[in-house]
Amino acid sequence: MTQSFEQFLTTTSANITLFAFVLNLLLSAVLSVALSWLYTKYGNSMSNRKQFGKNFLLITMTTMLIITVVKSSLALSLGLVGALSIIRFRAAIKEPEELAYLFLSISIGLGLGADQTGITTIAFLIIMLIVIFSKKMSGKYNENQNLFITVQSQGTTKINLQDIIEVLKRNCDIVNLRRFDETKDALEASLMVEAGSFEQINKAKLELQKFNESVKITFLDNKGLM
Repeated sequence: MTQSFEQFLTTTSANITLFAFVLNLLLSAVLSVALSWLYTKYGNSMSNRKQFGKNFLLITMTTMLIITVVKSSLALSLGLVGALSIIRFRAAIKEPEELAYLFLSISIGLGLGADQTGITTIAFLIIMLIVIFSKKMSGKYNENQNLFITVQSQGTTKINLQDIIEVLKRNCDIVNLRRFDETKDALEASLMVEAGSFEQINKAKLELQKFNESVKITFLDNKGLM
């Protein structure tokens, strides 16, 4: 007897063993932790990469759970379309790299949820090795120190902007002024500089401190906080 469409939706399902589910869930946790480490160590995002990378664990395992449950029923998979139209992901993505790692995290969950354990694991390991290799190679050809420098000075003997720029130009290859604020009793300047070595940066710092002992200098790696 020919099944009705409603019966087809309710009876069509995929077999899910508890052992396979637990194994894939644990593997998704391991791979997401590895992805978080990869993003924290080799990412270029200006945001706090360590804090952002903590989201990968929950995203990967949740995606894996959803796909595992949905694939067991065609009716659930069709209902997922309606659910996604109600629940929207509103996280603020500041840089394309963050979106790329989120896609990779979701891809791991999709692959393990579809029970493609071998392919997903091998693909992730290959991607991980390629990212590390490319970062190592780029590091060999780009050893310059790229930093954001913020100089703050207060009081009647505060340092002036021209002195800051002259010191940095003597010790750095590139100097770009990004922001400058000055009042009667305070000065704050933010610059992006590129130097050939750390020794040049340290020399610039010592020269700036000679103008005023109370001057405050902040260095920030342009790759972001770890």
